[in-house]
Amino acid sequence: MNFDFSDDQQAIKRTASEFLSARFKLEHVRELAESKAYDDDAWKEMCELGWAGIFIGEEHGGQELGTVELIILMEELGYALAPVPFLSTVAAGLALQFAGSDEQRARWLPGLAAGELRGTVGHWKDGEARLVPDADSADLIVLAGQGQGFVVERDGAHIEPFETLDATRRFGRVRAESGDPLVADPGHALDRICAGLAAENVGVAQRAMEMAVEYARDRKQFDRPIGSYQAVSHRCAQMLLEVESSRSAAYYAAWCADAEPESLGQAASMAKAYASDAAWRVCTSSLQVHGGIGFTWEHDLHFFLKRAKANGLMFGSAVEHRERVAQLSGLSSANPIPVEPTKPAAQDLSAA
Repeated sequence: MNFDFSDDQQAIKRTASEFLSARFKLEHVRELAESKAYDDDAWKEMCELGWAGIFIGEEHGGQELGTVELIILMEELGYALAPVPFLSTVAAGLALQFAGSDEQRARWLPGLAAGELRGTVGHWKDGEARLVPDADSADLIVLAGQGQGFVVERDGAHIEPFETLDATRRFGRVRAESGDPLVADPGHALDRICAGLAAENVGVAQRAMEMAVEYARDRKQFDRPIGSYQAVSHRCAQMLLEVESSRSAAYYAAWCADAEPESLGQAASMAKAYASDAAWRVCTSSLQVHGGIGFTWEHDLHFFLKRAKANGLMFGSAVEHRERVAQLSGLSSANPIPVEPTKPAAQDLSAA
């Protein structure tokens, strides 16, 4: 089996890396986060590059590529910590692509692929979806839960924006009783969204690790770089192990989505659970390597740590996904746990 990217995939990764590194210097990310804004010009350029419709069929204006290509973009966006509505809009496209009717796809997918419309997805239960990314700016909201879902337009839902600890992304609560029903189970779309979040956390963890390694090389104590001390070097080695393991899990889930969809549910939950915990641990370890400066608002590391935590709670916590893996593996007889953030976690996240 060949585990390398194809030439086209390598070109996508290279283009994304170059574009995002040029558009999202950390000082610009900080400026956007502190002003609670997105970079609309950069988002427009991403749409012109075809990113918003990378997996959408050509008949609807997309590029009709695979989940692996989407995951490549998600990892690079996490690495850059790009404040753009990519995740939410792509999530809506995935839900419609895999669970929408012909009429719903024809109505919404061309606009999503072109970036003319924005969408989002929320896990709906008891008439409410909590922790919905970019709900306040979405033209359409797909509410999914209990093996079914529906599409509601912005004026058909009550949207309550709220601040979370992740200042690089907007969130809201959505209340709606009904909408235009999807015709299929949105579970396969949710699994792909979870794989994408895992990949984004890979990028977040990679960047946090690189920041730690660079600091460990430059910072000296007793005329020696602190990275030469075992307490620091071992911590950095553990970061590398967790980053690479997360990357393997995320790309395996993406491969399953395209080549072995019957294994996608388990693979996506494995990736989401592992990457959620690993990104948090890598970011906290990076903070420890940085010492006192890492705890300050002026240092950029806290933006990565907070994105890692928020990603870990969206569309199911690590605990919930591990339980799902156990159930799908036949190791647990417990009742299925819905893939959604737990109520205490959502409350904690909104108390930034």
